[in-house]
Amino acid sequence: MTIAPIQLWYWPTPNGWKVSIALEEMGLPYEVRPVNIGTGEQFQPAFQAISPNGRMPAIVDPDGPDGLPLSIFESGAILQYLATKSGQFYAKDARGRAEIDQWLFWQVGGLGPMAGQTHHFRQYAPALIKDQRQIAYGVRRYTDETHRLYGVLDRRLADRDYVAGAYSIADMAIWPWILPEHQGQNIDEFPNLKAWLARVGERPAVIKGRAVGDELRSNLAASGKAAEEARKVLFGQRGR
Repeated sequence: MTIAPIQLWYWPTPNGWKVSIALEEMGLPYEVRPVNIGTGEQFQPAFQAISPNGRMPAIVDPDGPDGLPLSIFESGAILQYLATKSGQFYAKDARGRAEIDQWLFWQVGGLGPMAGQTHHFRQYAPALIKDQRQIAYGVRRYTDETHRLYGVLDRRLADRDYVAGAYSIADMAIWPWILPEHQGQNIDEFPNLKAWLARVGERPAVIKGRAVGDELRSNLAASGKAAEEARKVLFGQRGR
């Protein structure tokens, strides 16, 4: 019996790359359902039925644990589910899973949000605010915090090849968010992190997963009407 592929509701961003990399690493069949976050497709009712938070990525597994379709939003939850489903890149024992989980949650609760704010203030805010003095504190605050988090990771990797022992979903979650050139960081300050970044980045599944949807990407920091409208969609949302 042929099992339908997992639907990956996706746009090529660090959070999206986490899941495309995991699917490639695990060898799970999947099909990409693009969610254009620059035009507001993430706020359409059909997508919010899958992802109530209106954020991608999300997945729909037609072959859920009970044989019925299962949808999941939030990248950390998706990674845990896929690792459990495939039996790969996740420890079998409680102690090992805790080791992986704490670094997975470090990424979703710390590195991702802080680096994301660094991206916002360094790349997008200058196109939104004419008086650059208004964004100077945000640039400094989040660039410094990202630097601190790089240091945490560099220390962690001083005596190991991967963040939680064996290569795992924790590495898959963290790797896409290490973007020194966009985050005002000098990777040479963090030699252990630099070596890990290259080590993970050389994996064929990482290369393939990172490339998913590359043709869809656009420069949201650019000038022009299209980029301006996309910024309004991304950064102008309030509760409804």
